[in-house]
Amino acid sequence: MEYNEPVRQLFIDFKKAYDSVRREVLYKILIEFGIPRKLVRLIKMSLTGIYSRVRVGKIVSDRFPIRNGLKQGDALSPMLFNCALEYAIRRVQVNQDGLKLNGIHQLLAYADDVNIQGGSIHTLKENAEALVAATRETGLEVNADKTKYMVMS
Repeated sequence: MEYNEPVRQLFIDFKKAYDSVRREVLYKILIEFGIPRKLVRLIKMSLTGIYSRVRVGKIVSDRFPIRNGLKQGDALSPMLFNCALEYAIRRVQVNQDGLKLNGIHQLLAYADDVNIQGGSIHTLKENAEALVAATRETGLEVNADKTKYMVMS
């Protein structure tokens, strides 16, 4: 990438990010990342047997099981989500012709926010499609309405 050329950015938002993580896939990811199986079993135990109820006005529903996603407000949930997203990011084959910042390629992530950068719309689209495909395996789905495109020149 040369100086004084436009930089295209795609800010990706995921639909219900914590709620959509596939637990069984997450457990396999943790093992692949080298987390001891005993710890993975403890994590699995903490995510198993979760129930919820819905209240509308003064009426409360029967309890129902929550079988997918991570617990909102749980101290472990951000780390588990980061593992799922990191797994997807590692699977993306970043286009070698894309923009580099200090020699590093163009995919930035913080919490559930991902920014893909590129010098051309083609590179940006290619990398975005690769990320969408990789995140789909973990249960994450891109929220097209909240995903934004920007050009900086």
